Amino acid sequence: MANTISAERRIRLTKKETAYNRYWRTTMKTYVKRAKKAIESGDREAAEAAVLKAQSVIDKVAVKGVIHKNEAARRKSRLMKLFNQKFQ
Repeated sequence: MANTISAERRIRLTKKETAYNRYWRTTMKTYVKRAKKAIESGDREAAEAAVLKAQSVIDKVAVKGVIHKNEAARRKSRLMKLFNQKFQ
């Protein structure tokens, strides 16, 4: 129970922000999972397309402030490492 009007407003805002962040975070995770699955399948063209799309979504999420830019860089690096290990 909030005691002030501003506290009630912050509760409402936090709910909106949480929903927004959850949407983008789950979207990012979905694209990363698709990329990993494509890498595992062994089809280079499909994997490359999926990895590029995942990197794009990771960058968008970082720009929106859902994750830190260093976390985005780390996620992209790990994804590319998997891709390169499989196809080189």
